[in-house]
Amino acid sequence: MTSPMQTPLAHVLFVSLWALAPTLPGSAAALETLSPPPLLLAQVPKGPLAVADYWVSEKLDGVRAVWDGQHLRFRSGRLVPAPAWFLAGLPPEALDGELWMGRGRFEALAGAVRRLQPRDEEWRQIQYRVYEQPGGAGSFTERVARLAGIQQRGAASWVLPAEQFRLADRAALEARLQQVIALGGEGLMLHKADAPWLTGRQDVLLKFKPHEDAEATVLAHLAGKGRLAGQVGALLVEDAEGRRFQVGSGLDDVLRAHPPAVGTRITYRFRARTRDGLPRFPTYLRQEEIF
Repeated sequence: MTSPMQTPLAHVLFVSLWALAPTLPGSAAALETLSPPPLLLAQVPKGPLAVADYWVSEKLDGVRAVWDGQHLRFRSGRLVPAPAWFLAGLPPEALDGELWMGRGRFEALAGAVRRLQPRDEEWRQIQYRVYEQPGGAGSFTERVARLAGIQQRGAASWVLPAEQFRLADRAALEARLQQVIALGGEGLMLHKADAPWLTGRQDVLLKFKPHEDAEATVLAHLAGKGRLAGQVGALLVEDAEGRRFQVGSGLDDVLRAHPPAVGTRITYRFRARTRDGLPRFPTYLRQEEIF
C-alpha cells in the first residue's frame, strides 16, 4: 500500500475555493475573533476508574461555547453570531457549555451557528447546556450546585444546566453508556467531584465512549479512484504528535465534493492504535476549525 508521504502529486487535488470559504465575506470567520478562552479538555480513561468519585453527564453532540458575561465565543475565540435576544437571555456570569439542538442534529446545528446572519427559526431550536463556571470557586460539586440555580439568577429558558448524576461503579457506568448510545447519544463525560476549576488537558475530566476520537489537521485532499474519480478519496492529515495518515471512511458525497479546507482541524473516530501510534480504521466525524 502506498504510504501517504509517497502519494504521487497527480493524486493530490488542488485546494478549491471551498478552502477559502472561512475567510470570505458572509462566513462566521469574518466575525471578530477574541483570544481563545481557556478551557478544560477531556482525556480518555487509563487504568482503573473510581466511578463513584465523579459526576457523570451525557457527552452532548453540540458546539462548545464560552460566555464571559459579555461575549459568547467558540473555542477558537470567534464570536458566536447568535441573535441579540439569545444573548440577552444569558446571565451576567461566566459559563462554559454546549450549544445543542438534540441528539443526531449536529450538522443542522453547525449550519445554524456558522451563519453570519442568524435565523431566528433555527436559534429557537438551540439550547445552551452549561456544565462549568470558568473561574468558579470551590469543588466541581459546589459549581454543579450553583449551576442548578442558574435560571433563578435570571437565565432564559434556553439556558439549562447539563444533567449531572452519580453512579456507583464501572458496571453502572457501562450500563448507562449503553442506554445513551441506544438513544442516539455519543457517550458520557466524567468530571472529578472534588476538582477545582482547571484548564488544559487534565485527568479530572474524562470522556467515556464506545470508540476513541481525536483531532488532526488537514494537509491535503487525495484524489479518489474508481467510483470516487473526480472527488476527494481521502484526507491526508497530521495529528498533534506529527503522525501523518489518511482519513477516507466517513466522508459522504457532499464532503467529497466540498471537503474540509486544508489547514482546518477535523475530529476522527478510531478503534485502537498500532504499535507506531497510528489510528486503526480512522473515520471522519466532523470539522472543528470552523468553530
